[in-house]
Amino acid sequence: MVQPGYPVAPPPKPPVSGGDIAISVATLIVTALLGAVAAVLGVFSLAFLDHCPPQSCSVDGAVTAVMSALGVALLIGVAGLVATVVQLSRRKRGWPIAVATLALCAIAVLFGGVGYVMAVG
Repeated sequence: MVQPGYPVAPPPKPPVSGGDIAISVATLIVTALLGAVAAVLGVFSLAFLDHCPPQSCSVDGAVTAVMSALGVALLIGVAGLVATVVQLSRRKRGWPIAVATLALCAIAVLFGGVGYVMAVG
């Protein structure tokens, strides 16, 4: 029996899900690899724009498309990483946020590729 005036022990935290942590970490690693590959390909695609005729090609548009996509993907990746870690530290499911982060980063990179193709004709 608890006596008045004494603090009550907090309820125990739920157990940590090893599968959730594994899926979340693996997905965030894949997201980081996607960002690294996209950055390398984006920089190389911009490096070889020497043959871009001004009539049908916009170097500024290509640079804007690639850099914007990489910047947006970086922001999404960092926000998703933070949100996933917060969820996992609260012992709640983090893998849906990690998977959403991967999907949103892939969409941002895809839009950047489309913008690049549209800019260089």
